[in-house]
Amino acid sequence: MKRLSIRMKVTLWFVGALFLNGILLSVGILVASNSVIQKNIQDNLVETVADNVDEIEFYSSLEEMMRYANDFDHYIAYQGGYLEVDDDFLDSVNGIFTSLVDINGRLFYGENPIGQAASQMTLSDGQMQTLRVNGILYYIYDRELTRDGLEGLWLRGIVAETQGQAQLTSIERLSFILLPVLVILAVVGGYMVAGRALRPIKEISAAAAEIHQGGDLKKRIEIGEGKDELHELANNFNQMFERLENAFEAERQFTSDASHELRTPMSVIMAQCEYTMEKPRSVEEYQEALEVINRQGRRMSGLIRDMLDFTRLEGKAESFVKETVDLSELTASVCEDMALVQRRGILLESEIQSGISAEGNRSLLTRLVVNLISNAYRYGKENGHIWVRLKEDEQQIRLTVSDDGIGIAKEDQEKIFSRFYQVDVSRTGRGSGLGLSMVRQIAQFHGGEVSVVSTLGQGSTFIFTLPKKSFSS
Repeated sequence: MKRLSIRMKVTLWFVGALFLNGILLSVGILVASNSVIQKNIQDNLVETVADNVDEIEFYSSLEEMMRYANDFDHYIAYQGGYLEVDDDFLDSVNGIFTSLVDINGRLFYGENPIGQAASQMTLSDGQMQTLRVNGILYYIYDRELTRDGLEGLWLRGIVAETQGQAQLTSIERLSFILLPVLVILAVVGGYMVAGRALRPIKEISAAAAEIHQGGDLKKRIEIGEGKDELHELANNFNQMFERLENAFEAERQFTSDASHELRTPMSVIMAQCEYTMEKPRSVEEYQEALEVINRQGRRMSGLIRDMLDFTRLEGKAESFVKETVDLSELTASVCEDMALVQRRGILLESEIQSGISAEGNRSLLTRLVVNLISNAYRYGKENGHIWVRLKEDEQQIRLTVSDDGIGIAKEDQEKIFSRFYQVDVSRTGRGSGLGLSMVRQIAQFHGGEVSVVSTLGQGSTFIFTLPKKSFSS
């Protein structure tokens, strides 16, 4: 069974269920039909006996009898008179036999298919009785004759339950013919329907196999329009392939960018070493060379650290434990430390609302604030300003870092959150290009978002917002 295709399994299940239902339905029909047939037999017995009551007349004299005589009727002498029995009384109707008997069961006229056994049955007016003879069940129905001259006479009707056997046999034969035909039709129809219904799965499987063999993540599964489960599955696969394609492309780009970023300081270090070792140098020249190597080494170390942190945050975010963090205290502390930098005469000012707390990772939130302020220092103007503001309202917590520096062109404002992207190429040596990208990752990790409002030549404002429902204050 495990080796069968889904199409064959569905077909077999469908046929099996239909076959079982067919059998149960046939049994139900046969049982119901037998019950109906037996009821009809009894009703016909009662009706026939009731009709025959009117077929018997009593004449007190021969002259009276001759006056109404019919050549086809039968006449029987009874208690000084004559009984006239209609000729139709002779025939059995639908297997029903009617006999004329007295109170003791003695047969005067008619037929008795069960002989002596019937005479032992007590006469009971208007009551249906049963008697089994030689394994066959018979229905017996009696009516007492009450008209003048017919006192002491009874009509007894007898019919076997097997009278309806022919009808039941016809129903059984029809059922046995129709059931196999229905099963065959169900097999063919079920197989075709299952094949048509499961065709998209084959296309999904073929597309997935082609992607696996060729490694082409740009390929998509095309199964036409539809809103059923299989079309939904195909759409989910396409979305998965799209995400995989984007992830692989991002990974490839990340590897390429990382290699490029590391190649520059490594080339500087190698070139400085080769230049210094060409011939003996003075102490000052060696000192200068070591300073270059140290500076580039520190740059490489920072870049590697940032890449590791970024990869860890992107791939294993669950490793960063969340706790209740006093965001007001954290921001104030970072601002106090960063104000000591006093780079290029830039003045850092802060406006922080007290008592703001958040559920998050303290280290990551610290990195976010540090990166935003460092970015403002990096692209701020000489003797400029940086303003840090932290506030909250009923809906959200809002952290803004503004500067009056070089600003960002509109076409670059979304790109700055990409990895290794830097607006001012002349200042690329001052950062890894991962700062703002990591800010966005940290914001998303905490369920928030980061955006920028900037005017070229006038400065920028970075806005970090977090929904209030994620925080306790």
